Amino acid sequence: AARFSEIQDICQPSGKLHAPGGHSCDECCKEGESYPRYECSPQVTGKTKAILTVNDFEEGGDGGAPSECDNQYHDNSEPVVALSTGWYAKGSRCGKFVRISANGRTVRAKVVDECDSMNGCDKDHAFEPPCLNNIVDASPVVWKKLGVSQDDDDYGYMKITWA
Repeated sequence: AARFSEIQDICQPSGKLHAPGGHSCDECCKEGESYPRYECSPQVTGKTKAILTVNDFEEGGDGGAPSECDNQYHDNSEPVVALSTGWYAKGSRCGKFVRISANGRTVRAKVVDECDSMNGCDKDHAFEPPCLNNIVDASPVVWKKLGVSQDDDDYGYMKITWA
């Protein structure tokens, strides 16, 4: 079995995005840096390995624009996720539920958005780099249901499986 860090290597980058810079924040693109772009994601299995990240899907939140699937904002108490571009599959998973497992717990969450693996470093993407190709970007309540609080070291970036 592939080690977790090798998952990205299955799907090779399809180029690089060069950051214009001009914004300063913890997660912002750094001026002069280049970031990998991915059109694909690892194959989906019954237990697909991924990285769980946290996103604010509310209006004015760090998610930026309304969700791609329904052009709506979503309350952070709603279990919703954005999937990396390859897994988002041009919206074919919109409105479907995924099972996310970690810490011996499983949560159901609805796919409402794409975690863009091709574009970033601009206003529409909150000046953040493109997503990696193995990201499940979840609302805070998903983290809570997995037993991870904002004070935990894992909060914001954690290994999971999903189906």
